[in-house]
Amino acid sequence: MKQANQNLFAALRAGFPADLDTIAVETADAGTPALRYSWRDLDRATAMIANLLQSLDIPDGSRIAVQVEKSVEAMMLYLATLRAGYVFLPLNTAYRSAEIEYFIGNAEPAVVVCSPQNFGWVSQIAFTAGTKHVFTLGDDRSGSLLERAAHCSDRQVPALRRDDDLAAILYTSGTTGRSKGAMLSHGNMRSNAVMLKDYWGWRKGDVLIHALPIFHVHGLFVAIHAALLNGSKMIWLGKFDPRIVIDRMPEATVFMGVPTLYVRMLAEPALTREAARNMRLFIAGSAPLLLETFTEWQQRTGHTILERYGMSETIMLTSNPYAADARFGNQSERRGGTVGFPLPGVGLRVRGDDGADLSVGEIGGIQVKGPNVFSGYWRMPEKTAEEFTADGWFKTGDVGKVDERGYVTIVGRSKDLIISGGYNVYPAEIEGAINEMQGIAESALVGVPHPDFGEVGVAVVIARPGATVQPEAVIADLKSKLANFKIPKRCFVVAELPRNSMGKVQKNLLRDQYKTLFA
Repeated sequence: MKQANQNLFAALRAGFPADLDTIAVETADAGTPALRYSWRDLDRATAMIANLLQSLDIPDGSRIAVQVEKSVEAMMLYLATLRAGYVFLPLNTAYRSAEIEYFIGNAEPAVVVCSPQNFGWVSQIAFTAGTKHVFTLGDDRSGSLLERAAHCSDRQVPALRRDDDLAAILYTSGTTGRSKGAMLSHGNMRSNAVMLKDYWGWRKGDVLIHALPIFHVHGLFVAIHAALLNGSKMIWLGKFDPRIVIDRMPEATVFMGVPTLYVRMLAEPALTREAARNMRLFIAGSAPLLLETFTEWQQRTGHTILERYGMSETIMLTSNPYAADARFGNQSERRGGTVGFPLPGVGLRVRGDDGADLSVGEIGGIQVKGPNVFSGYWRMPEKTAEEFTADGWFKTGDVGKVDERGYVTIVGRSKDLIISGGYNVYPAEIEGAINEMQGIAESALVGVPHPDFGEVGVAVVIARPGATVQPEAVIADLKSKLANFKIPKRCFVVAELPRNSMGKVQKNLLRDQYKTLFA
């Protein structure tokens, strides 16, 4: 019996409407003419890029590393990688040379695609690491990738893949400063996408405003997969602009964003109930949504934001309800400050430090299980074993509780993870960079509340005896080495750091000390 193709692309392609000449994506950036792409354009272009990749005669399972600005063509490259049966490896556009060198060295991609302006330094890193193919792709439809693909056939049969075949690797920084590549399979992503299409009530005629980056789970997987599976048009913004999003709401029905985007839209007088009258659903995630933002959005628009919770390793895990659901006692209330219920098919439990199950309302470590949960970290078997329990549950590293009605609340994160503007910032990495600076004896990075980003880093440093350290110089030095989202907003030089009896820095005291800094 012939095996059905479980390639994620095949499932997404099956969602395309019967009339391939209708509009699939329309760009909406300020100062540039709108571009319109039909479903046929998506089908043909992904076939041509997939054929280009397959013509390179690279090994089965090859990684395709991509660091480019957001564009419809960049989305096509992602879909083409799936279609050709290779493994997509998206990289944040803010990463600098030292970070890219690590990712390319660790993943050993067969192909690297970068922005034209970065070709010089990226290609040098890639070729030195043994990558044979480096292409460019600009956000203005320029670059060698499209030039080469233009000579390829626009017909292609999606590569045969099984559910457990690797589809993507997402790098998530480790608390030790060493990044880990979370391995997601075709089955992980397809099962989550199909379930969310049903759970969030996607229907014929829905239109998505896509204003998120496409180098992480939220914008690349959750938003794009849903729209394609449903055959829904996307209004596409290369960069978020609150005025444009509000202006296009009458043509749309769904919006997904991180809390920062909602804060910025609330600052616009144009955001009214009338502006949002055609919208069906606003979804928030990637960082905690402040209760004041949740409430103000209700008052201004008449809509209640649906907050959900996920990770690079698991895609989506929980969600506030879209509508009444018998699986959850027909509860339909979207509760601010919570991330809702475990999604259908997802197991979630809260355990104490001793591994025992906790009672309702007790706070502990969140563990999850389900078809969406990744298989492990790329080339890190020891780390993978450490992060899974003996009975196969993934330890998320998040700390939370489940109330008597089943709603999940995230109350903190283990190992001092900071989530700033939707991006994970791991203090150990930044502290390591600071401690290498001349005149620095020691440093500590803590997260404090911020009205726009949810949370930002504050660096507290001790100077070496006889040395003079300028806080501004510390931040300037970091900006030359690390992605912008990792840079602390403030730096303080102190005589000593608070410690416990074992000599460990008490970061909770530092957080308390600086928690009103941005209030």
